[in-house]
Amino acid sequence: MRIAAIAHFLCRLLLAWLVAMPMLSAPAAAAGVDPSLLAPLAGDDTGAKLQAIAALGQLPDPGAAAVLQALGNDQLYATDDGRLLIGDGGARATDPATGATVDLPAGAGTVSINNRLRRAIEAALAGSRLFSDKPGERLDAARRLQQTGDPARLPMLEKALASEKNEAVRDALLIAQANLELKSTDPAKRLHAVELLGATSNAAFRPTLAALTQERDGVYAEPDAGVRDAAARALKQIDRHLATIEWAGNLFYGVSLGSVLLLAALGLAITFGLMGVINMAHGELLMIGAYVTYVVQTLFRSWLPGWLDWYVVAALPLAFVVTALVGMALERTVIRWLYGRPLETLLATWGISLMLMQGVRTLFGAQNVEVGNPSWMSGGVTVLGGLVLTYNRLVIIGFAFFVVFLVWALLNHTRLGLFVRAITQNRRMADCVGVPTGRVDMLAFGLGSGIAGLAGVALSQLGNVGPDLGRGYIVDSFMVVVLGGVGQLAGTVIAALGLGGVNKFLEPYAGAVMAKITILVLIVLFVQKRPQGLFAPRGRSVE
Repeated sequence: MRIAAIAHFLCRLLLAWLVAMPMLSAPAAAAGVDPSLLAPLAGDDTGAKLQAIAALGQLPDPGAAAVLQALGNDQLYATDDGRLLIGDGGARATDPATGATVDLPAGAGTVSINNRLRRAIEAALAGSRLFSDKPGERLDAARRLQQTGDPARLPMLEKALASEKNEAVRDALLIAQANLELKSTDPAKRLHAVELLGATSNAAFRPTLAALTQERDGVYAEPDAGVRDAAARALKQIDRHLATIEWAGNLFYGVSLGSVLLLAALGLAITFGLMGVINMAHGELLMIGAYVTYVVQTLFRSWLPGWLDWYVVAALPLAFVVTALVGMALERTVIRWLYGRPLETLLATWGISLMLMQGVRTLFGAQNVEVGNPSWMSGGVTVLGGLVLTYNRLVIIGFAFFVVFLVWALLNHTRLGLFVRAITQNRRMADCVGVPTGRVDMLAFGLGSGIAGLAGVALSQLGNVGPDLGRGYIVDSFMVVVLGGVGQLAGTVIAALGLGGVNKFLEPYAGAVMAKITILVLIVLFVQKRPQGLFAPRGRSVE
């Protein structure tokens, strides 16, 4: 009997499972949109349509958003029996009231709308998308609602805030809520809105907050003193944040400019410190490095489009080799005959710079050429809520310090570096003990020229490349070398970063031209007191 009872129970359980399975596996019927909300859209009363659109926009229902989207795209059809259907571009349509897919009747006509209704649809869609499954759509909807001035949307915003988990979307919703609460007649809500806007530290809300504190003919724009005081505090909070962003931005761009100056001056520091040569063609070596980058980019676009993002990596060694060879050729053919005659060296290298610029104009034309950033160097990271640190400048800063490390390692841990340091300290004695000073001069000049080529690659990632690219950096490079101490690597690094930072902090107050003039005057005064620069030089220039 017990076995029979157990068998009977199992049979009933199996039967119940078989009955329930189709119900569990069947898709739930989609909840349709209330037909009473849809009916006014089929009529001719614009006011009734506007009310229906606003009501649909406040529904947290994807079906309501689909109706609004179809209405805005001229895909909402009205049938002869008063039904509304969402067309799919063919013979089929969806009934928003039931969610069923039906045939589109032959007599169905498109629901017509005007520009006023289109604006209402856009605003309503912004509200309905607050409840989308996609965070990106919710964020876009929240930002759209920041521009609206309809206080009737406050309940919908509060409902969206109660269920929102994404921080970015939540912050955007809070700002939209504050914008609407500022129009409220309740001082408590306006106070809450002011505190929210102040907490964002967003400069876009400064005019709104400043308007609350304004007085005209003894009447304040904001009647409540508590709200005015809160607005004044919020303004100070935003101003402090803006000052912080400005300071951090000047620091970042100063370090960025200093890194470019460091790359441009590093090679000059080697050649000037070792041989005492005033090379006025050093800027054109930067230009050659930039044009090598342009040529490599062009070749990659034509022959290796799939590897285009890595053309900069390929351009670096090629630019170094090309400019190093150009520099060694200049040293062997012209500069070696002018040692000890600085004025003639200056004039000769200036003439060479003109020849190099004209040669580039003949090959590539007088117009600037565009060198694009690879995808991994495009864009930037936002910090402090408003400062964008661009990837190309971040990469250049890191690259500059990497080159400095390589030069330091070469000068201190290689045979060539030993010879260079020996010649710099005492050229005659190094010659007496067998150091090949002529060959070392050529290699050192090639090294300095190659580093200038690397600087040209970096400069190509910051702007267009043209024949006059190097002119803007030759004077600054000499200032870096003189200020840091001739032939001193550490002095060059400190001077380049210092000049870049001071220049960027002076520009907002004095302008770009006056900032450079001020820096030049300060360097002249500094050199008058300390001719050897930040670090005392040793070498042929002292002899």
